[in-house]
Amino acid sequence: MTTVAEVLKSKPEAQVYSVSPAETILSALKLMADKGIGALMVLDANGRIEGIFSERDYARKVVLMGRSSGDTPISDVMTRAVRFVEPHHSVEDCMGLMTNNRIRHLPVVDGGKVVGLISIGDLVKNIMSQQKFLIEQMEQYITGNAMS
Repeated sequence: MTTVAEVLKSKPEAQVYSVSPAETILSALKLMADKGIGALMVLDANGRIEGIFSERDYARKVVLMGRSSGDTPISDVMTRAVRFVEPHHSVEDCMGLMTNNRIRHLPVVDGGKVVGLISIGDLVKNIMSQQKFLIEQMEQYITGNAMS
């Protein structure tokens, strides 16, 4: 069973990008576009989770509600009820949590500190990699070819 810690290690960039609740939606969108990510953590000055802001929040709470991205603070539109996992949780735990709560991003918290953010894409990539490995092992077993 793969853990969240192992998924984080496999990510090319493990940095957690965040904004403060007072920052504007526009500044958050610029950061997301610059980094090629779909969500940002919203952290207070002490690094505690205030919320999460995602592309889904933007589409549903800004565009559809006719808000201005340039002068609306993130705190007005962020998701406040943030689900999170710890490094020891399994990929299966995360998939269940994400599926049951219809979310695409999970912060990883260790000792009260945000240490990562995993997406549904990270989990799918991990599962596909595991399946590929198992298929290769089965093919080698069936054909009798051992890797040297």
